[in-house]
Amino acid sequence: MGLIHLELFATLDLVAQAPGGPDEDPAGFPFGGWQAPLFDEVAGAQVDAAYAGTDALLLGRRTYDIFASYWPHQKGGEDGDIADLFNSVPKYVASRGRPDLSWAGSTQLGPDLPRAVREIRDRHENIKVVGSLDLVQTLLHEKLFDRIDLWLHPIVLGVGKKVFDGGEVPTNVTLLGPPEATPKGAVHLRYALADGTPATGDMSAPDRGAVGDA
Repeated sequence: MGLIHLELFATLDLVAQAPGGPDEDPAGFPFGGWQAPLFDEVAGAQVDAAYAGTDALLLGRRTYDIFASYWPHQKGGEDGDIADLFNSVPKYVASRGRPDLSWAGSTQLGPDLPRAVREIRDRHENIKVVGSLDLVQTLLHEKLFDRIDLWLHPIVLGVGKKVFDGGEVPTNVTLLGPPEATPKGAVHLRYALADGTPATGDMSAPDRGAVGDA
């Protein structure tokens, strides 16, 4: 069974709407492209490493349309490797509408999204979900993910769609490695889905945070 990775760029208040440019989601959102001034070579290397081994993309309709209008035309240059990857792997689109599937390798998922995602997981090794916040809410609710790559950026917007925006359920995750900061202050966090649901405790208990007996 393959792994489903959520690839998310967010602000400190966890807004993840339209990080790449003002035209991504212009309706009523004044901060489109907020990520660009905070992106640097270290962040670029982190993103490249995160996409290594990707053999399928799982995208919501809006993100798919943005990608389909951009990546097929990017060959060579600094984005050439990502373009080659995105253009070559299968693309699966979660949409209730009728998206234009002219981007090579694109398939629309059926109405039973959880079932369709499980079938994709059985078919591929490393499936990446990029942006696609409405889709992410469904995957969080169904616990249909295995990894989260989350880049937190040092700004607060106060408006916009958030990573955790109502679809999630109580869930444990575990940190896969130390946080990695970039020169411009973004912090890359890598988590894996863990068993169970969050535990509770009593901060007034004398043994809270105990390391254990010597």
